[in-house]
Amino acid sequence: MLEHFKVPNDIAVKVPIDRLRAVTEAVFMKCGVPQREAELAADVLMFADQHGIDTHGVSNMLRSYVNMYNTGVMNPDPTFSIVKETASTALIDGGGGLGLMTAPKAMEIAIEKARESGSGIVSIRNSGHLGAAGYHAMMAAKADMVGWCMTAGGKSMIPTFGAEPQLGTNPIAFAAPSDKEPTFMFDAAMTSIAGNKIGLANRLGKPLGAGWVANEDGTPNMDGGAASSFAANSLRNQLPVGSTRELGSHKGYGLGVMVDILCGQLSFAPGFSDLALKRRAHFVAAYSVDAFGDAAEFKSNMDGMLKGLRETKPMPGHDQVWYAGLPEHYEGIKRGEQGVPLHPEVVDWFRSITAEFEIPFDLV
Repeated sequence: MLEHFKVPNDIAVKVPIDRLRAVTEAVFMKCGVPQREAELAADVLMFADQHGIDTHGVSNMLRSYVNMYNTGVMNPDPTFSIVKETASTALIDGGGGLGLMTAPKAMEIAIEKARESGSGIVSIRNSGHLGAAGYHAMMAAKADMVGWCMTAGGKSMIPTFGAEPQLGTNPIAFAAPSDKEPTFMFDAAMTSIAGNKIGLANRLGKPLGAGWVANEDGTPNMDGGAASSFAANSLRNQLPVGSTRELGSHKGYGLGVMVDILCGQLSFAPGFSDLALKRRAHFVAAYSVDAFGDAAEFKSNMDGMLKGLRETKPMPGHDQVWYAGLPEHYEGIKRGEQGVPLHPEVVDWFRSITAEFEIPFDLV
């Protein structure tokens, strides 16, 4: 994540990951979520927080989930069901629960199908926000498989040449196993920045950069400006990856439509046929490396490729070249030792919600 969005060290409150996990589980259970489901949901959030994916950790998302449960938008104890399946595919109904719990279960199904058939593909409807998509893709990589995860919904992205948002940020996550090198894990929104980064910028009092959002008439804003005017608006006028047609915005836009198709149209989820604001659906897939060749050889070959990327001669002003997943790996080690840096405003929210739910507060 760009330094622009990180909590400055001089104000950061560093919380041990085990304490953050425990209080997060307790908050979910106070919302009516069964203990095993609360543990799974907390695990997805801790993955984000420990690996520096702050947009999808407790800072941004937990209070949103609590509000969803309190207002009845999300079902805290849903019935998960398979609507239709074949040897290698399945359509899942999430029962109106959070994708934090639905997507891992769907990926487990995909992995099991991949063990039997070589590939497992699962589309998911009637399921809410799934957190960091990389968590679910990494499940496959840990099973010596190539993993995909996508999620679609809402209206944040303005189509190229459009004057209003029609697509979500529609992130794509991809993970592939290696042996000695840290796992390759790509997880990115198809907008110039993830939507939650606008919230982070607003909390930190940081401006938005050029090419991140559009002006009211849809023209790309190439000047940047205050995040506050966009942070509270569900229609954030975000630009696709590329920002302008000349820089390739049609590519981010096209990929965003592809995500909508795989997640929503393929799951026959309501709202995708007319781009409804409240639509949401997911897609996960696992490809068994053993179905193509020897997994050990694949992982050794991955090591060679990733090491080659990592050891590429860096440009002036930079110490090294990174590949997707490498910064998260190092950040995970650092935060595991030093704790998760939370903004004081987030700590204050935890004080408030734990008092309301009568949960002991011991984060700091």
